[in-house]
Amino acid sequence: MNYKKIHIGKLIDLKVMESGLKTSHICRFFKCDMNEINKMYEAETLDAEILLSWCKLLKYDFFRVYTQHLILYSPKAKARLSSEDDEVKKPARTELHKNLYTVEIIAFIMEKISSGEMTKLQIINRYGIPKTTLYKWISKYESTEA
Repeated sequence: MNYKKIHIGKLIDLKVMESGLKTSHICRFFKCDMNEINKMYEAETLDAEILLSWCKLLKYDFFRVYTQHLILYSPKAKARLSSEDDEVKKPARTELHKNLYTVEIIAFIMEKISSGEMTKLQIINRYGIPKTTLYKWISKYESTEA
């Protein structure tokens, strides 16, 4: 799964094939003909309401694909400049930020390491995954792959 470039229509088409849903059932659910369904399969992006309907029909959270993209590729938040002066504002209290690493993200990272596509240091720097977290994944998931 390439989380960098998302083509949601292809992902939906793949899930439909995996689920074995009949096209007649899909057409009744969306109240449209097969041409419109095929246009959705070809669409790189879909309206959120339509995507939510696909999530319900296929019992799969397609929004998670976008969430995983954000976790892997969004830049870290920077401190904001104050409008009153040019000093950097610090948060009033320390905020706990917890990233949610799903099984798919862990598999994605482990594939990058096992294929030799990226080193551990490159993964830590590019995706901002803490060193201890990465090494825990390696010890846990490399032993289960063997």
